[in-house]
This record gives sequence, structure tokens and C-alpha cells, in this order.
Amino acid sequence: MSAALGPIHHVGYVVADLDAAVAELQRTLPLEVTIRETMEAQGVEAVMCEGGGAAVELIRPLDPEGAIARFMEKRGEGFHHVAFAVPDVDAALDELRGRGAELIDEHGRTGLGGHVVAFVHPRSTLGVLTELIEAGPHEGR
Repeated sequence: MSAALGPIHHVGYVVADLDAAVAELQRTLPLEVTIRETMEAQGVEAVMCEGGGAAVELIRPLDPEGAIARFMEKRGEGFHHVAFAVPDVDAALDELRGRGAELIDEHGRTGLGGHVVAFVHPRSTLGVLTELIEAGPHEGR
């Protein structure tokens, strides 16, 4: 990708119990919860934990038939995705589409904290689900 691809914004983990996961993460890492939201449209509840320029998103499925629940059933709790900051999600998707990437989202949608996000299929990124997140200037990480 061109210079439009920014730094890693966060990594995402799927978990069965958000409160237990936050407690465990905070026991070992100096992270603070900065956002906690239920996102009915995606069928998840999520928290963003940040500290020292790093961020981890914890995601709990709400819909037992949804994509996150299916992912966790197949692979268990743990690593789910890596997110890259981009200045414009739709422009980044256009560029990736032009490079032949398989996209999950054709256009940006609302994600945690009201950010515009989109996902690239793991088949185009060495088996890793990749999120693009339109980060504000204060979030360059």
C-alpha cells in the first residue's frame, strides 16, 4: 500500500468474558479502558485498552450465530485482527481493491468509538484479518 497506510492502531482479541479479560490484561500490562460499547449492528460488546502508545481491543460476541462467535468457536479466545490507521478508509479500500485485495467491506462502516472502519479478508493478508481504521490526528500511534 502507499503512504496512506499508517502505523498499527491496535490489535484485537476475542474473549468470552470482557470483565475477566480486562482484569487479566490490566494485571499484567499497564493499560486503561478508554472505550466500552455495545455494538448491536456487529453483534459484539467491545472495549479499547490503551497505554504507553499501545492499544488492545477486546471483543465479546453477543450473537451466538454471528461472525465473532463462529470465529471464537473455531479458534478459541485470543488474537483476532490487526488494525492499521489510515487517513481515509474508503480511499484505502479503493487502493487495495485496485491491487487485487479481497475486501470484506466495500465501504467504511462505524466501529468502536465511532471510528470509520473496514476489514480486508485474511486471504489477502497472509492469513490475518486486517482492519483499516480512520484515526484522527491525535491517534497516529
